[in-house]
Amino acid sequence: MNITAQMVKELRDKTGAGMMDAKKALVETDGDMEKAMEVLRQKGMASADKKMGRIAAEGLIASCVKDACGAMVEVNCETDFVAKNEEFKELTAGLAEFVAESNPADVDALLASTCPKCGKDISEVIKEKIASIGEKITFRRFVRYEGNTASYIHNGKIGVLIQTDKKDEELMNDICLHIASSAPEFISRAEIPQSVIDHETEIEMGKEDLQKKPENIRAKIVEGRVNKLMASRVLLEQPFIKNPDVTVGQLIEGKLTVEKFTRYMLGEGLEKRQDNFAEEVMSQVKG
Repeated sequence: MNITAQMVKELRDKTGAGMMDAKKALVETDGDMEKAMEVLRQKGMASADKKMGRIAAEGLIASCVKDACGAMVEVNCETDFVAKNEEFKELTAGLAEFVAESNPADVDALLASTCPKCGKDISEVIKEKIASIGEKITFRRFVRYEGNTASYIHNGKIGVLIQTDKKDEELMNDICLHIASSAPEFISRAEIPQSVIDHETEIEMGKEDLQKKPENIRAKIVEGRVNKLMASRVLLEQPFIKNPDVTVGQLIEGKLTVEKFTRYMLGEGLEKRQDNFAEEVMSQVKG
């Protein structure tokens, strides 16, 4: 039977499934709309795509560190309640392990990859979880390092992954903990772009408390302020969280070098849900 675009559209409207999923279901059932709907429901795709329009800014950050590499992922859902769900936790942990083992090029490549445990595309695995859990789930981002790696995850909300030139588990774990707490932006002063320094200098020069001071005095004060501000954003110059009497640079000197680090904060930059509890209750009462 010839599967028309109108048939695919009708099935999509009824189920919320993706275009290709709807077409495959119609082909499989020889154009029988009711049977195609059953096929999609059985595969957990009937309502997955309808949920993709919702806001998903909750979720979990998870990591997987193996002998030769480490990976960290952020997977989002709609509510903190689902983020605490064991099924969602297992999904996120499994995705972190998959990234560590498979080394995908990017998120799209990851979603198109085949899960070795079930033989399905990762995108299909996520769709099935959407249908099972009942919320929008999105794989937002990941990072993967090779070599000596360590990670720290704080309550699934903040995650850190680092790469160092040498292996020192205790020291590496301390650095991860520090980065999670102090949120540095750069490893060393040399990494700070001149544009960042120029921008902060311009801001400081324009502050009201300096406007009446002579130009040369103002320039020195601004230089000191910017220098202090830059130091606060550099890992090696920050006071170590466990012992503020020493900087991180002093702590690791002669022991190891931090080559890379990534810090994730759950949902940063994403639109948040604005739930109105009173309206929600009233809508349920009226319903």
